Amino acid sequence: MNTIRRFSFAAIALPLSLAIAGCGAETAEGEAPEGDAIAAIEAPGGQAWSETVTVSEEDGYILGNPEAPVKLLEYASLTCPACAAFSADASEKIRDKYVASGVVSYELRNLIRGPDDLMLARLVRCGAKESMIPLSDQVWANLQALLAPIYENQEAAQQAMAMAPDQRFVAFANSFGITDFFAARGISRDQAQACLANPEELQAIADRSQTQSEELGIAGTPTFFINGRKIEGNQNWSTIEPMLQAAGAR
Repeated sequence: MNTIRRFSFAAIALPLSLAIAGCGAETAEGEAPEGDAIAAIEAPGGQAWSETVTVSEEDGYILGNPEAPVKLLEYASLTCPACAAFSADASEKIRDKYVASGVVSYELRNLIRGPDDLMLARLVRCGAKESMIPLSDQVWANLQALLAPIYENQEAAQQAMAMAPDQRFVAFANSFGITDFFAARGISRDQAQACLANPEELQAIADRSQTQSEELGIAGTPTFFINGRKIEGNQNWSTIEPMLQAAGAR
């Protein structure tokens, strides 16, 4: 688990190295919810739960049956190696086995750890709602290649962050090839630049992150909830899957 460092949009020109967090402290593991096995739930005609995406009131992206009896929620940072590891281990299994059955929904909400994180969170939201989770998985799958140039050239990053609010993230993304990365995955350069030139939406993402992390006591990423219950401790797919099964997803 990677610890959350509180992030102020107003202080966005601080060194990007502040966004690199270490592992959070261990806490006692939570008990998994328990329930009987739940039968598969058929999707409406012509639809597939594994392709169904809705946006929650909290700005989370829900994959699957929005009324699923087992709800898995992940708070994640797009610059978090532990979140990248969970994505690599779990994303296909969650989608193809659990979400596809209609029994489980998977909701992804962003926790912001720094300006690079905020930029990425804005870009994964820049296209259709169905693309947010797949784009997040793509970021995690290429995390080292995306972040290394930023951390190796702090001066260029700081120069971008010192620009006007409607220019800084555009310059940042262009300087480090982030715009090109998303263009290769369906978000055009013009589309990405328009999204990054909207300081109000960037501010809203940062504010939601801070408010929700404070309200729910989230100290690190990834943090998981099953049916509204926070799962304590440093979790991964090998511990989360049995909890889903204990909740009835079998």
